[in-house]
Amino acid sequence: MRSPWRPTIFALVVLVAAGAAWWTADQWLPHARPWLDKTWSKLSRPGEDSLPPEKKAAQGGAAAGARSAASAPVQPRKCIQGGRTTYTDQPCPPGSQEQTVDGSVTSFPRTP
Repeated sequence: MRSPWRPTIFALVVLVAAGAAWWTADQWLPHARPWLDKTWSKLSRPGEDSLPPEKKAAQGGAAAGARSAASAPVQPRKCIQGGRTTYTDQPCPPGSQEQTVDGSVTSFPRTP
């Protein structure tokens, strides 16, 4: 025969464990954060392997094209117009003079 105290003891152990985890979270959470983020990402955003076969073929071609376009290196351009210098990854506007970029450009401001 089962003890009537078993569910109560189990609930108490779970409550104590949750309290201990919360109390010591600043010690273990920074180490577990990357693993938790990766796990949450996999759970909330399933990959192509979860698609039906007919959608995999359609998604595969579009995804491969997007990946190759995204992985292509961006060539920065230096555009000079009226004494003003502008750096861009687009073709220079009409009436401006395009020059080579000396050195390296590490970032571009994002346009809204």
